[in-house]
Amino acid sequence: MCGRYALWQLKEYQDHFQSKIAPYNLTPRYNAAPGQFLPVVYNGKLEMMRWGLVPHWSNEFKTTFSTINARSEDIENKPLYRQPFKSQRCLVPANGFYEWDKKGKEKTPYFIHLKSRELFAFAGLWDFWKDAEGKEFKSYTILTCKPNKLVAPIHNRMPVILPIIKEKMWLDDQSQPDVLKKILEPYPANEMEAYQVSTMVNKPQNEGNALIAEFP
Repeated sequence: MCGRYALWQLKEYQDHFQSKIAPYNLTPRYNAAPGQFLPVVYNGKLEMMRWGLVPHWSNEFKTTFSTINARSEDIENKPLYRQPFKSQRCLVPANGFYEWDKKGKEKTPYFIHLKSRELFAFAGLWDFWKDAEGKEFKSYTILTCKPNKLVAPIHNRMPVILPIIKEKMWLDDQSQPDVLKKILEPYPANEMEAYQVSTMVNKPQNEGNALIAEFP
């Protein structure tokens, strides 16, 4: 599962994703949370979409917690994700994500990132919803997979992080489903790090780089 993440290397977006950036007021986010509008890359451009996929056939544009993530193992069989998997794939820029180690009633937050500290992308799916006046609203979900050896002691799922060489493959309309499923795998544990952070991240209203500081 991935319920919070961080992204702050805004100047690297265009070079990394080779995408056009619309004139959004992009600001560093250290506590990106479900229901918020966040940067997503697709069709050669970067747009703001709401985190928590709302299908085009929904009666209202309402985000539910259950649609912030999609299990990569069976996305081609789920009505909610079947069409987006075929033709509405996207990249979700991030610098790291949070996960909570649950022991009894205690939940200890950890920040997990690449050792290189570089910007990366989660594999995502997007969809659109139109209101009665035809105005279009876009939303997305982040795909998850089984955890690698680093994340496994903390949580039983992790977001799918795509290596740079596989990002174009994920967005390519010509990529076949069986090929795409093979790249939805845990990122190498030896290329990642995890450390405990403050419980300040538990509240979505908290922001700032203090949230990614290692807890003493």
